[in-house]
Amino acid sequence: MIKEHDFIAIGGGSGGYNAARVARQYFDNVAIIDGAKELGGLCILKGCMPSKTLIYSAEVLHLAQQGTRFGLSIPKAKVDMKALHERKLATIKEFTDYRVESMESGKFHLYRNFAKFISNDTVELDDGTQLKGKHFIIATGSYVSKPPIPGIDLPEIWTSDDVLDLSELPESAIVLGGGVVACELTQFLHRVGCKTIQIQRSPHILKDQAPDVSKVVEKALIKEGVDLLTDTKLLSISKTDSGFDVTFEHKGTQVTRSAKHVVNALGRSPATASLGLENAGIELEPNGQIQTDKYQRTSNPAVYAAGDCTGPFEIVHTAVLQGELAAYHASGIEKTPLNYDHMLDVVFTNPQVARVGLTEKELKKRNIEYIAADYPFDDHGKSILMEAKHGFVRLFGEKPTGKILGAEIVSKDAGELIHALSVAVSHGLTAASLLQTHWYHPTLSEIISYPLEDIVDELAVQ
Repeated sequence: MIKEHDFIAIGGGSGGYNAARVARQYFDNVAIIDGAKELGGLCILKGCMPSKTLIYSAEVLHLAQQGTRFGLSIPKAKVDMKALHERKLATIKEFTDYRVESMESGKFHLYRNFAKFISNDTVELDDGTQLKGKHFIIATGSYVSKPPIPGIDLPEIWTSDDVLDLSELPESAIVLGGGVVACELTQFLHRVGCKTIQIQRSPHILKDQAPDVSKVVEKALIKEGVDLLTDTKLLSISKTDSGFDVTFEHKGTQVTRSAKHVVNALGRSPATASLGLENAGIELEPNGQIQTDKYQRTSNPAVYAAGDCTGPFEIVHTAVLQGELAAYHASGIEKTPLNYDHMLDVVFTNPQVARVGLTEKELKKRNIEYIAADYPFDDHGKSILMEAKHGFVRLFGEKPTGKILGAEIVSKDAGELIHALSVAVSHGLTAASLLQTHWYHPTLSEIISYPLEDIVDELAVQ
């Protein structure tokens, strides 16, 4: 017997669940398929929420340990890993309980299985059940990549999942990679008291950011005591009696670093291999992500995709927006497609990195005339009194309109500051119009007014 549904979400994380939630407004018969051990998705269970809970606790600890800089005497500040772990579990439980309650509310047909396509409109579950759908969305996320490095398959090597689930303080760790996850985990481990080495293959960590942005974070990590090595070539990982050896080339020399643990943070790959996409006529991009149009529709017009499995940005709020857009489109509701020129992303290191809109590299590629203006945090009142002097804010204003096309902030709480500029980019506001806003003194946000003034002044003299 084949069961039929109006809308089927394959994956119950942020993209799939929110697609199903919207679809349920227009269809009576909506199904969610999720075979994971726990319901909730990557963000809640193993991503955003647990990592940021731990990172914030580590920041509080770091500030306490730096108390003398603020005129404070805090004799003893150290981590209690068991208590930290329990706080994390309690925090994410609130989000997990809400998501599970919603999925099990009776609004959806919930299948706790894995699925694969057997035709263009039918999937088969791992228990043999077949489901036929009028519309599908694939939101199966991603998994930790394993590049072709000898030893990377050793079962004792940790991933981000293992680090986020620690209840005891590790003695030492080598973090492989220089992306967002690698940098956040490196700083977290170091701040809670683990001797941490970070090995990055590219010349800079956070290689997708502007080089001078990456350098700010590099200097901060090194100043804190992280052993950071960039521009390397990983050669091998081997197990030893005391932990691991990682061998790599660095500045023309073969180097070996040793630690009790190794963390593979070398990136993630789309989780699509077991879905039988070829049976449904669904095509992939060269990087393995699912090919979609502006409405998230795949090469099979009845099937949509959202989140990490399709990209182009592996960010949870993007997955939510993609899932919602797909569900509206499947329901016949016209919505404006996502504008990736307005994309927003944040790295939760300290200093944080935040970016919105077009980068300088992209502006040059498109031959767009612009003015770049920046201002450093080490010459700004609020950041000085907070001992948060790392970094700068940089704005890109279009010529001759002054419209804000993009912005970069590397600083304390950059992820909070960037939203004022996200509003500006998304709504086409100009530097002159933003200067009509009141920028309160003394605040971190006030620094944004300085490059705005520079853009307005430069346009006035041209």
